[in-house]
Amino acid sequence: MSTFLATFGAMLLVFGLMSVGYLLKKKAISGSCGGLAGVGIDKECDCPEPCDRRKAKMAKEAAEAERRERLAQHRIL
Repeated sequence: MSTFLATFGAMLLVFGLMSVGYLLKKKAISGSCGGLAGVGIDKECDCPEPCDRRKAKMAKEAAEAERRERLAQHRIL
């Protein structure tokens, strides 16, 4: 039981220190490798043609970008 409490206490200490670091620097915790973009992969799969879900997502993103552009052009202030 003492091993469990010591481990639990150590983990609480680590989480507490990470929280303090986040609060002071206002920087999110992130990985060091940069994800798939770090190795030159634009998407999760290497399919030559995007799947239907991906096409729908891309169309939705394009529509949202167009909407934002229209709003920016017609902004009063």
